[in-house]
Amino acid sequence: MAHTTRIPPAEITGVKGALIKRMIEKKLGKVPTAVGVYWHNPKVLFASFGLGGKLQKWDACDEGLKSFAHMAVASLVGCTWCLDFNYFEIRNKGLDVEKAREIPRWREADVFTPLERDVLEYAEAMSQTPPTVTDELVDRLHAELGPSAVVELTSVIAFANMSTRGNVALGIESDGFAATCGLKPLAERPGVASAS
Repeated sequence: MAHTTRIPPAEITGVKGALIKRMIEKKLGKVPTAVGVYWHNPKVLFASFGLGGKLQKWDACDEGLKSFAHMAVASLVGCTWCLDFNYFEIRNKGLDVEKAREIPRWREADVFTPLERDVLEYAEAMSQTPPTVTDELVDRLHAELGPSAVVELTSVIAFANMSTRGNVALGIESDGFAATCGLKPLAERPGVASAS
């Protein structure tokens, strides 16, 4: 049985809609459900696309670390769409798929470096309410990455919180991008059912 979003997807129409659909289908093969849901308010959709596009151009912090951080937020918040899509994107960017697969259970997995563990801990600490970030954790990241990369990583994690929490609130779930590529299912977060 297919999942139903809390706000039914709108039909994507008009010149802008046709252009968006063409661009997304060319890149992904299909238009994600989220685009239809957010099409109810194109200003919000385009602002989110715009910010997400700008984030993709930032280069002070390692792409793998930023991707892992986004997946850690998605796993903590329970956004199956973001987990699935970021796993798919990590594969497409040639990043470490085996490590990405383990992010839902990163504390138990033995594949991550100390820096990667600090990044994953930072992503989760920023995502708590209230945030549980410590001076010691930021000091370690600052020493390893430098101030520019830490500021960039922080902003990527903040964006991940905006997108994951919005998707969960609207009932937007995985569109199966990773499965379509034949990627192994994501490891399960201890005590939580599989996210893919």
